[in-house]
Amino acid sequence: MRIALGIEYSGSAFHGWQSQRHTASTIQGCVESALSRVAAAPTAIVAAGRTDAGVHAHGQVVHFDTGVHRDQVAWVLGVNRHLPPAVSVQWARAVPDAFHARFSAQWRRYRYVIHDARARSALLAGRVTWHHYPLDAERMAQAGRSLIGEHDFSSFRGQECQAKSPVRTVQTLTVARRGPLVVLEIQANAFLHHMVRNIAGVLMSIGKGDRSTAWAGEVLAHRDRRRGGVTAPPDGLYLTAVGYPAAFGLPGPAPLPDTVHL
Repeated sequence: MRIALGIEYSGSAFHGWQSQRHTASTIQGCVESALSRVAAAPTAIVAAGRTDAGVHAHGQVVHFDTGVHRDQVAWVLGVNRHLPPAVSVQWARAVPDAFHARFSAQWRRYRYVIHDARARSALLAGRVTWHHYPLDAERMAQAGRSLIGEHDFSSFRGQECQAKSPVRTVQTLTVARRGPLVVLEIQANAFLHHMVRNIAGVLMSIGKGDRSTAWAGEVLAHRDRRRGGVTAPPDGLYLTAVGYPAAFGLPGPAPLPDTVHL
């Protein structure tokens, strides 16, 4: 049978999502190891998205196939018992064989959180990106609107990106201030490698006043990564949700506690 899991993790202590031959400190490696212990057999997982080192997730979705029958609570509690504190299974659901965590996804949503203050926060270290100059969230929001829609995002594509096409459809992009934080929310049918961080880097330059609000659209039109801004740090990036057809009956991620301030 095929099982889907919703997973939350803090990526600060890991070398990204994807398992690597020479290191065990990846989220995928931790989850597969825990699952294999519960299933009493080697168990491989497929994820909706492969996040980079230092990137977090509140709404990651994976699937795996197993011949072991457990109820949903057993999968959640059993796997969590063998996971480090920074990784947690939030829910489990039996799904049809047609379900695929990556290819069945209709959209993904990311959040990028910036703390723009003169002094960095010790309590928010690793959870937000610190920017020691104040940012104009309204200018960033205005600039971001030029990126909404279907476009060739070559200018926002990482050099190691293996996607066959640079064309993606950004469905929503908002920037708003929440107290001492500037929060970028972006949803698209899919993302290129480093796409969100590269967009954040461009918008931060605009928010600081180094560039005009038209620059984001100009960078997009060039279709050349060399014409874009710097890649923003991974610390403030969160995979917050993945959308699937309602027929699969998967729950969305639970709201973050207010104490998280995200």
